[in-house]
Amino acid sequence: MYLDSFIFSALLLLAVTSVAVALFRHLGLGSILGLLIAGVVVGPHSPGPYVTAHVEDVRHFTELGVVLLMFVIGLEMRPTRLWSMRRYLFGLGSLQILLVGLAITLYVSMGMDSWPTALLIGLTLSLSSTAFVMQLLQERGELASRHGTGTFAILLMQDLAVVPLLALVPLLSQETAIASGIPLWQQLLILAGMFAVLWLFGLRIVPLALEWLARHDNREAFLLVVLLAVFFAAWMMNQAGLSMALGAFIMGMLLSGSNYNMQIRAFIEPYKGLLMSLFFVAVGMSIDLGALAEQPLVFIGHTAVLVGIKLAVLFPLAIAFGYSRGEATRITFLLAQAGEFGFVLFGSALALKVIDEGSFIMAVAVISLSMLITPLLIRFGDRLARSLEGEQPAGDDHTAKGVEVAERSVLIGGYGRVGHTVATLLQASGIPFVAFDTNPEHVKRGQADGLPVHYGDISDPELLAAAHVERCSLVVLTIDRSATVLHAVSHLRNTYPRIPVIARARDLEASAHLLKAGATQAFPEAIEASLRLGAEALRLVGAPEDNVQLLMEGIRSGGYQLVQQGEKSGPED
Repeated sequence: MYLDSFIFSALLLLAVTSVAVALFRHLGLGSILGLLIAGVVVGPHSPGPYVTAHVEDVRHFTELGVVLLMFVIGLEMRPTRLWSMRRYLFGLGSLQILLVGLAITLYVSMGMDSWPTALLIGLTLSLSSTAFVMQLLQERGELASRHGTGTFAILLMQDLAVVPLLALVPLLSQETAIASGIPLWQQLLILAGMFAVLWLFGLRIVPLALEWLARHDNREAFLLVVLLAVFFAAWMMNQAGLSMALGAFIMGMLLSGSNYNMQIRAFIEPYKGLLMSLFFVAVGMSIDLGALAEQPLVFIGHTAVLVGIKLAVLFPLAIAFGYSRGEATRITFLLAQAGEFGFVLFGSALALKVIDEGSFIMAVAVISLSMLITPLLIRFGDRLARSLEGEQPAGDDHTAKGVEVAERSVLIGGYGRVGHTVATLLQASGIPFVAFDTNPEHVKRGQADGLPVHYGDISDPELLAAAHVERCSLVVLTIDRSATVLHAVSHLRNTYPRIPVIARARDLEASAHLLKAGATQAFPEAIEASLRLGAEALRLVGAPEDNVQLLMEGIRSGGYQLVQQGEKSGPED
């Protein structure tokens, strides 16, 4: 039953996804599996009400989530780090595509007369899901791990492989001419020109625009310029016949060295999360339960063979490239599914009559089911990898040391005169820290001093998440905007209750508000300056040092009660 009311369709979608995600997370199976099941329930192939019959259009729109995901990954991937991965990118990645593709081709050719078509199907199914795997790695905090880096290198090579595969489809068709009419050298020249435009746009134009907007505190335009940059890069690569996700990744990598890296990620994260959730729902909606019910054993058998081939080929490959058995196991199970690019390639092949309707339905269903079981496969792979890594205590020691160092760090909100003083004292004491400020001049000054100062709004929950505030041992808020500090304190206390927060306040009233919001300590700037002045006056007139010290400590421990009345009734400065 199709629901023609948009608001009721949205209500149904939200209700089903909320229940499914909550249930599957509670069972420890992850939110992605819940979103896939929700897609099956609200899809047009389910017996109950469905939200739309235009699943392909929905999936095309939600692929923007994959674009934003790859942009965020690019922000974390500096060019030097990518270059260090070249052996795994071109070596392991290329061999995985060729060997897995050849094995699947041999399997498919047993039931198909056309060997070139079987090769197209085999190479297409050798690709894994960038959306699934990168989302899972990011959620689990494993993107920077050794197996996470290797997995990413393979996925990036697979994205590059989409280009020749898309070019292969019309070559196999009798519906179109073989040649595009454009000489190869011209195509390469156009591609080089597009990369040059992206380089200029990402390294020069966008950072200048963001700096100007940051100076004028124009958050809305800041976000729009970032989105423009992402989708411009995606469009450019799409025009060149490359993956949109690859274009977004390149733009993210170009902006990875920007002062605005963290804040850009914080702005993009909510939109990326929403679109990625819808993407997984759309994949679930693609599963045709009726068609699969007609031949369930064939369908399940194809999926099992696909997964089995990937496991059998990729594990020894990863071992051959120097990964431990535990790391190789994790990489193998992470990449055991087919990928979303299969929808595009098989859709193009169907339109050009390279494959028939039955093969298309079966291929899309196999891709969807392999994605559906991915969280379960990864969970099993983790258990297997942990049992194998029991023989490697050295790796565990290294991890523990990394956590110990991270937990000693301090997060500073604001790098004005007070923040600069706090940062200087921490640096002199050898305590690691990271500071954020929304004033580009303060950020430049901090980086000129060689300190880890970044552009960012400390009251933004997404920025705190991107900065991994949960690893910090202390948060120090030195900014003088009362509303911003109050919002930051409230969020920190509710989301990260174990982390102490000390804050600067203008006066006693502001200090009381911050303490009520959850600050561990709040220091009223005006009162502290007055106390320092009074203490120096007492010393200069001959008061004993011990008496002055005891008096100051008594005033502070008593909540400034001794001087509070004077502050309230005293004249304005």
